[in-house]
Amino acid sequence: MPENNIELLQQIIDESDNIVFFGGAGVSTESGIPDFRSVDGLYNQKYDYPPEEILSHSFFFSHKDYFYNFYRDKMLCLDAQPNSAHLKLAELEAAGKLSAVVTQNIDGLHQKAGSKSVYELHGSVLRNYCMDCKKAFSAEYILNSDGVPKCDKCGGLIKPDVVLYEEGLDGNTIDGAVNAIASADCLIVAGTSLVVYPAAGFIRYFSGKHFVLINRDPTPADKLADLVIHGKVGEVLSQIEVK
Repeated sequence: MPENNIELLQQIIDESDNIVFFGGAGVSTESGIPDFRSVDGLYNQKYDYPPEEILSHSFFFSHKDYFYNFYRDKMLCLDAQPNSAHLKLAELEAAGKLSAVVTQNIDGLHQKAGSKSVYELHGSVLRNYCMDCKKAFSAEYILNSDGVPKCDKCGGLIKPDVVLYEEGLDGNTIDGAVNAIASADCLIVAGTSLVVYPAAGFIRYFSGKHFVLINRDPTPADKLADLVIHGKVGEVLSQIEVK
């Protein structure tokens, strides 16, 4: 990537006091978590059903065993560690430069890296609840259970706190994310194709000074950005100095 792009990104970050980061699957691929649309992503692997059907609300209730076999195999990457993108964002927050992370990811790596203000649009695999008594369960409980995980208190069905296809986003999370983006003076969008709605539509609430886009491939919003960097998110952000 051109060195002057990194210099310009550094300049934008230096002069910004209220940065919001909006990230997608490309933020976590450098941690070994596959995205959905890449050549080796989940959409390009062979199953009896397409992943978007398996990860749907109706499939969860009609094919619970199949859902959980797929979910344990492909969605629970519990050994993954934060990469340089997660770590840099936590560093920017600690320095008072970054006010919030809005993420489409469900892996919890931003919090693992130390970020405190994180809006998880699609939930988290780290939270799981009994649908009857609401008892909370860890991701390890789900991973180590057999078949369909049941509550050890009441025997009810346990459901991951992730937003499945056909389900709506959490209202409070939406409000927090939109308010953060609307009040930011710099919005950095990274690692997302910006084709998944409603999340991709959140960028329209930004009216601040600098709009930066970091992604491996072009996106529909490239023409709207002040700075576009095509590259891996961690490789780009690792070159930024936090002052």
